[in-house]
Amino acid sequence: MRIVHLLGIAGGESHEHPSARLWAKRLEWPMLLVALWIPIQWYLEETQAIGPMQALIADWLIWLAFLVETTLLSTLVMNKREYLLRNWMNLVIIIGGLPIIWQYTPLVGLMRSMRLVLVVVLLARLSRNVRKLLSRHQLGTTLGIAFVTMLLSGIIISRIDPSIGTVWDGMWWAWVTMATVGYGDVVPHNAAGRLFGSLLILFGVVLISILTANLAAFFIGGDVEKMEHEEEEAERQLKDIAARLDRIERLLEQRNKQDD
Repeated sequence: MRIVHLLGIAGGESHEHPSARLWAKRLEWPMLLVALWIPIQWYLEETQAIGPMQALIADWLIWLAFLVETTLLSTLVMNKREYLLRNWMNLVIIIGGLPIIWQYTPLVGLMRSMRLVLVVVLLARLSRNVRKLLSRHQLGTTLGIAFVTMLLSGIIISRIDPSIGTVWDGMWWAWVTMATVGYGDVVPHNAAGRLFGSLLILFGVVLISILTANLAAFFIGGDVEKMEHEEEEAERQLKDIAARLDRIERLLEQRNKQDD
């Protein structure tokens, strides 16, 4: 059993029915957008940029997204019980994240903040596909991941560390931290901010390394593809020449038999 099965974030398996794999792939990016919206909504609620009614509507839409994904995929997979067991986190989110329950619990503030864990859950589930995309040296995807990381980190640090007042300052701090430049004009002061910054530095070292490698692959990728195309064309021509030689040898053998 893999770690993703124990964490309940296995997603769709490669041996499942083709329709289940197809819909699992189709729902990946919509669910990623849901994950990215969660910290944005959290920030809007903290700054009172949206009212309680708008927040409640967004809560119901997030809950419905998980309900639709889990219901649809569980009906398409061959072994429904196995799928639900390997994706038990979805059931926890659906049951515990029902917005109507929040109206009757004194821990509503804590439960709203705990929704940020959903971002980690969804990104962990999509990490396998992200690694596949990065392994193909797609520069645009890597830049997109860097931008999203900077945006989310800027939002989070501006809320957990009062010394970083605005989201724009948070995003600037996140970018220079990820790049390991560290100008020092914007720095966290409390323990939570420094701990988050330490984790972001480690992630930034890996991400910037991948970005540098993909940038190099982007510039030399055209020459590599041209060489691969030329090799394929040369191999095709060699096979064609070999086939012609075989036909000539057969014709010569037939003529020799006729002469005898």
